[in-house]
Amino acid sequence: MKMSGAGNFFEDFKLGQVIKHATPRTITTGDVALYTALYGSRFAVQSADTFAKKIGYPRAPIDDLLVFHIVFGKTVPDISLNAVANLGYADCRFLAPVYPGDTLSATSEVIGLRENSNRQSGVVYVHSKGFNQKGKAVLDYVRWVMVRKRAEDAPAPETKVPLLPDHVDVKSLGVAVPKLKLKGYDSARAGSGKRFKDYKPGEKIDHRDGMTVEEAEHQLATRLYQNTARVHFDQFHGAQGRFGRRLIYGGHAISLARALSFNGLENVFHVAAINGGRHVAPLFAGCTVFAWTQVLECREIPKRKDIGALRLRTVATKDKPCGDFPLKNGDDYDPAVILDLDYWAVVAR
Repeated sequence: MKMSGAGNFFEDFKLGQVIKHATPRTITTGDVALYTALYGSRFAVQSADTFAKKIGYPRAPIDDLLVFHIVFGKTVPDISLNAVANLGYADCRFLAPVYPGDTLSATSEVIGLRENSNRQSGVVYVHSKGFNQKGKAVLDYVRWVMVRKRAEDAPAPETKVPLLPDHVDVKSLGVAVPKLKLKGYDSARAGSGKRFKDYKPGEKIDHRDGMTVEEAEHQLATRLYQNTARVHFDQFHGAQGRFGRRLIYGGHAISLARALSFNGLENVFHVAAINGGRHVAPLFAGCTVFAWTQVLECREIPKRKDIGALRLRTVATKDKPCGDFPLKNGDDYDPAVILDLDYWAVVAR
């Protein structure tokens, strides 16, 4: 008898394998409202149709990270149902705006495989794409995940570790942003008059506020994305694991940090690309998340006079305010750090 929903184990993957993921998802204003309730994001472009229309959008676009989580969730049953841990991201690009009523689907290609020395698991590299109902790509990214083997003595697939860029080229940024009508950009309504020219490389910003995660919130979020990974909501099995409780989906920490970053990045309204990210430590319900950001680069985008690009490093912590910008103690991360995210974001000029 074969168990339904068992998912793929490491030895089931093959180089070049293309997986068309199940369950297309139409995003509604209800999804947007729940996402706002979970994270409290306040960026004006995604919050108000009136604001978005005045600067050139047909209506308020869906939050970039909601798009990311929905597409990511489509891939979980086929890629990471039997994951030990999601290890990292690279070359993640947001390619087109998504609006309420759009339907998203996802496809992945296996581009790398490497068995671990313990022969109990291996690392799977996948190139995933999200598409709207017109077949237009809205999201393109690579991630790698450690996946359990079904049997330790099972033959390992062919080994290949793909060569991945350490950052997304600035020339490819901003394609999901229409040409802005800057005369319609109301700084007071946006929350700050700080624009592209006001940020400097090396600048550090403490986002001040903290947000405590409740058990029900992170489970609602995971279900909102139709992410079926058992570690996030199955306490029966979670109690038997390493931590004895459910793990919070790493993307939940990313969205919390992004929402908190409004304090200081009010006009940085669009995540254009994710260069790389690391979930440094697990997050659990009851912990309070804080965040700070360092500006790594300020770059003009070719042929765009309306927007500029900031390369940002956002660090999130648990149960530790970020006034002293915690990151590392020597070669090791500060014990409070849970997330270290390197990304490009767009700001009005």
